[in-house]
Amino acid sequence: MGVTACGRGAGMTVQGSHVFEISGYSLHEKLLGVSKTVESAVFDVGGHDWQITFYPGGVTHALRDYAALCISLRRKKNNSGKVRASIEFSLVDVTGSSPPHTTTMELDCGSDSIGAFTAEKAFKKRSELEAPPYLRDDRIIIRCVITLYKESSFVQSPLEVPPSDITEHLRKLWQGKDGADVVFEVEGEDFPAHKTILAMRSPVFKAELYGAMREKDMNRITIADMQPSVFEALLYFIYTDSLPTNMDALGREDYQETIRHLLVAADRYAMERLKMMCESIICDNIDVKTVITTLALADQHRCGRLSDACIQFIASLDTTEMNDVIASQGYAELKVTCPNLDVLELWEKTYRLRNSKSSVHIGSLVTQI
Repeated sequence: MGVTACGRGAGMTVQGSHVFEISGYSLHEKLLGVSKTVESAVFDVGGHDWQITFYPGGVTHALRDYAALCISLRRKKNNSGKVRASIEFSLVDVTGSSPPHTTTMELDCGSDSIGAFTAEKAFKKRSELEAPPYLRDDRIIIRCVITLYKESSFVQSPLEVPPSDITEHLRKLWQGKDGADVVFEVEGEDFPAHKTILAMRSPVFKAELYGAMREKDMNRITIADMQPSVFEALLYFIYTDSLPTNMDALGREDYQETIRHLLVAADRYAMERLKMMCESIICDNIDVKTVITTLALADQHRCGRLSDACIQFIASLDTTEMNDVIASQGYAELKVTCPNLDVLELWEKTYRLRNSKSSVHIGSLVTQI
């Protein structure tokens, strides 16, 4: 089911919207596999035909815990030339009690491109998607707004619009401490901040600062079980959407350790983008010394992609390297603390199988047993 509406902007854009309603969502449970899709009807915006594709079970195995969205250009108006568009997807709360979950993407295709598409591979965590306020009466509603830009608006304009500098303003706001209305104390160090910005960026901060269970005096908060440098990096990301530049000056081991602590902090405050960034960095730096502690970290904080990377790394080890892993203290501790004992058992079986294929030398002959 879908509803489409169109309008025209101030001479330079055409805008249209389409409501993609997925009724009987529970009937689509059989589609909750990677790359399984639910498609909208084809709809018209600006004379072009468009179609939305919804991946309830994720678009890749690494992102199977996230629903994904894709929009494709099915047909151009009169074989028109270049198409440039801004696509905004919103996951709608039908009761209107919560703001929509929104993401924006850009599509830019040439004169010969049909079937061009753009996708949001981690649109919404499936556990959140399938809970109120978004799943109601067994249906989910996704609103898509397409803004088409006329080619002349890019060619004829004499002014070049500078890139957004909002994060630079927010960084200066945080560093200058102007208007700060809350102070966090971490191991004796004070970190002033702004409640509204914290609540905007983290649902956990929002609940602590504005929720029904908040304490009376929320102007000074003590943070336990976190290093000051990690909390400072967390605040930096909240205001700038990037990692602190001074982290580049750290040595490799200190940098990796900070990223690990930052992943824990991101999970603690439900900041999924930061968590995924840290997970990606750790995935690229797995080695024999750290793979076991990394697997434990992935298990404790529900990092599916990181866990998969550790398993693939161990599967690639040769016999000597596998011996080092199996014999390590970290491995013994993991067997006690990690519930994924079926994975560990599989590794041990592989380990024993490799060792059993030893060579017996008889004279100049080698027989495999």
